Amino acid sequence: MSASPSPSKFSGHNRFPVDEVRAMFPAIRKAGDFVFLDNAGGAQVPQTVVDAVANHLIDYNVQRMAKYQHSQGVDRNLDEARESVAMLVNAYRLEEISFGQNATSFIRLVSLGIAKLLGERNEIVITDMDHDANIATWLALEADGAKIVWWRMREDGTLHTEDLKPLLNDKTRLVACTVTAHSIGTIVDVATVGKLAHAAGAEVFLDCVHYGPHGLMDVQAWNCDYLVCSGYKNFSPHMGFLWGRFDALVKLPTFKEDFIPDVPPYKIEVGTFTYENVAGMNAAVKYLEALGLRFLPAGTHTRREALAAAMAAIREYELKLSREMIAVLKRHGAVIYGISDEARLEQRVPTICFNMPGITPQQFAAEMGEAGIGLRDGHMFAPRLMKRLGLSMETGAIRVSLVHYNKVEEIARFEKVLTEVIARHK
Repeated sequence: MSASPSPSKFSGHNRFPVDEVRAMFPAIRKAGDFVFLDNAGGAQVPQTVVDAVANHLIDYNVQRMAKYQHSQGVDRNLDEARESVAMLVNAYRLEEISFGQNATSFIRLVSLGIAKLLGERNEIVITDMDHDANIATWLALEADGAKIVWWRMREDGTLHTEDLKPLLNDKTRLVACTVTAHSIGTIVDVATVGKLAHAAGAEVFLDCVHYGPHGLMDVQAWNCDYLVCSGYKNFSPHMGFLWGRFDALVKLPTFKEDFIPDVPPYKIEVGTFTYENVAGMNAAVKYLEALGLRFLPAGTHTRREALAAAMAAIREYELKLSREMIAVLKRHGAVIYGISDEARLEQRVPTICFNMPGITPQQFAAEMGEAGIGLRDGHMFAPRLMKRLGLSMETGAIRVSLVHYNKVEEIARFEKVLTEVIARHK
């Protein structure tokens, strides 16, 4: 999948330093034997991120754009974070990055602007594999004259780009899709999506919230027009950011007070947002860069090279975690939704939805929680996907979601408890 950097070039380098990584995360140290398997619901943060947030609150807890040192510190922190996040997604220019509350609010902001630009190009392509935030937001534009076109997931748990081709025409305004399914972990070939959509004269909006902690983001390689991401899955506090192609953001209608310049990022960053959490996002990017340097030869490297090395090493290590977890689930008769074929595991991240015959997701999650293993049950904020999988909104599925600070030994612990849960329900 073109969304994913190939991990193979890092084979033979340093073994992934998972124990050293875990030592950097205070929540993991404090939790003792607790196993974090709900990282899609919020990843933990390294100590450097905690420090960055605390330092901002101590040193710069004022409003920006004033002529005294504390306020100027806010401006510097935001500038530095904008540079880091621009590097993180491989933006063309710094002004393409805007900070705010969360990804959902940015999806809505962009959708409201696009609603005013529909004209005769009024078709919006959405998928039934996405988080509902990237579905319902676009469905709401039907009231503004939008026509919704569905790009359906196949039974193999994948969005096939050949199925997208016949949906595109001279009426297509936008294709909105995820980079990686937050529920079943499938990676989408978004580079091909960008190529096909632009050939038809349409724009591309990507929800990258779930791909961020697992692989290298690259808006230039993906040839998209908008991308949203949230910090809470990316080893950062709760905050969100929007990347938009500069000329697209210039044209996008937004609400703003008259005194605010009608150019990005100012026209997007209307009102006060959580500056301290943006400082934390900056520290999270730097954490990944520092990790990447372990996998590069000695010498001078760009920040982007260090980040690419980190994400490639993470992809390689997480492939091992996916393989181990799926093998455990198969051994115990789980019904796995999405990709489970050993030969196709590189097409997914270690976020796995499943059900255990004879045990409701709620019973399973509760018993796992009592045993010190955190995972998630329910509809995963994806009602259309639940319907597609033949699952009810009331019960849904079970989801385990691993990241690079998880260990194979934790999967073994999960299997031990899984065996005990199954035995109690026989």
